[in-house]
Amino acid sequence: MDHRGEIRDFLTSRRAKITPAQAGLPAGARRRVPGLRREEVAVLAGVSTEWYTRLEKGHIGGVSEEVLDAVARALRLDDDERTYLFDVARSSRAGSRTPSRRRDVEVPPRVQWMLDSVTMSAAFVRNGRTDVIAGNCLARAVFAPMFGSATVDKRGRPNVARYIFLDHGAHDFFVDWNAAGSATAALLRAEAAREPHDRALRDLIGELSTLSPEFRDRWAAHDVLIRHDGVKRLRHPEVGHLELTFQDLDLPLAGRAVHNLITYTAEPGTASEDRLKLLTSWSATPATIEVGAEH
Repeated sequence: MDHRGEIRDFLTSRRAKITPAQAGLPAGARRRVPGLRREEVAVLAGVSTEWYTRLEKGHIGGVSEEVLDAVARALRLDDDERTYLFDVARSSRAGSRTPSRRRDVEVPPRVQWMLDSVTMSAAFVRNGRTDVIAGNCLARAVFAPMFGSATVDKRGRPNVARYIFLDHGAHDFFVDWNAAGSATAALLRAEAAREPHDRALRDLIGELSTLSPEFRDRWAAHDVLIRHDGVKRLRHPEVGHLELTFQDLDLPLAGRAVHNLITYTAEPGTASEDRLKLLTSWSATPATIEVGAEH
């Protein structure tokens, strides 16, 4: 990650989203920039314009957490954006080192047992790179197009980002494809700040940037997402429309790698619940997602 460029582009993009009225400042005339000017952010943060200008140019060395917090408040960053800013600052202070393969993390059998015990929810575990590294039978049934995509790895494991941006079928499968694409790019950006030396992550972002104009557009927006919960609407090839509530839970495993347990459940008494039950009956076979080391 180019820390200076990342800080510059992120702060500039956040500053452009805030109007003077939102910040309680007079709009004035002949504003040549969208949103706030640098000097206005500096006033709101209680620092000099020269200092804030240096920060926005990427000179973050020696900046205290208190000052970063003041800038975050001035720019009205949400919790995920604030965490991202602090992660980028931490990475830049740590100095540069050669990207490396993250140590393989074994998915414990108890995690697969837990997933297999969940019968009325599609559940899978993904890492910060959006690799699906374990899941239950219903997850394979609900997300059959993703598990059957040409974008899976040699072990048959999907990567959510690759499927969304490199498989044209994803546009049909995800009813709200634009929202899914934006959220996925924002999740990867947060992971890039958290793990800037992960070579596999860099390779993935480079691959998507090269092959997908839609990913490039979303990456350039500098949006950040750490947690992702809500409603997912799918157009399933076998049972039709599914509207599922999904929940993203942290799942601590060995090492520093971030893993999330994602569950998809239908609201009781709905047509989606009936269709999910149908998929459950069809998928009553042992899970075939390989449990083991991730790369």
